[in-house]
Amino acid sequence: MRIIKLGLISVVFFAVMITLVSLLFPSHVRISKAVDINSDKETVLAQLKDTSNWKNWYPGADSSMPVVELTATDSSIQFHQVGNVNRSGEGFNIMPVGQPHTVTVQWYMDIHLHWYPWEKFSSLLLENRYGPFMERGLTRLKAYLEK
Repeated sequence: MRIIKLGLISVVFFAVMITLVSLLFPSHVRISKAVDINSDKETVLAQLKDTSNWKNWYPGADSSMPVVELTATDSSIQFHQVGNVNRSGEGFNIMPVGQPHTVTVQWYMDIHLHWYPWEKFSSLLLENRYGPFMERGLTRLKAYLEK
C-alpha cells in the first residue's frame, strides 16, 4: 500500500510541476518569415489579394487549397483559414526597401495556445513545423513574380 501511495503522490507531484513549468511559456506564438522580391508593391499586392492565383506559389494549393477569408489594406493582407481553431490569423506585410522596385514580403502566423501543458510544450516545435512551409511558399512567390 505504501508503494502505491508513493507512486500516486509522485505522479501528482510531477504533473503539477510540469503544469507549473508550462505556465512560464508564452500563450501567443508568432512565426514570421520574410523575403525581398524585385517587383513593385502593386504587383505583389495583386498576387497576394487574389486567392485564385495562390496555386502558382502557395505550397499544397494544387492539391487542397485552404478556404481563406481575406482582409486587405494598402500594405498588408490578413487571412484566416476557415475551420482552423488554433491559428488566430496569418498575413502578409509588404514593406518598401531602399532599392527601387524591391519590396520585402513578410509572412507571419499567429498562434494562440491554451494553458494545457501539452500545447505549451508542443509550441517549441511550431517553428520546425510551419517555418519550412512558409519559406518554401515565399521562395516560390519570389520566383513567380521575378520571372
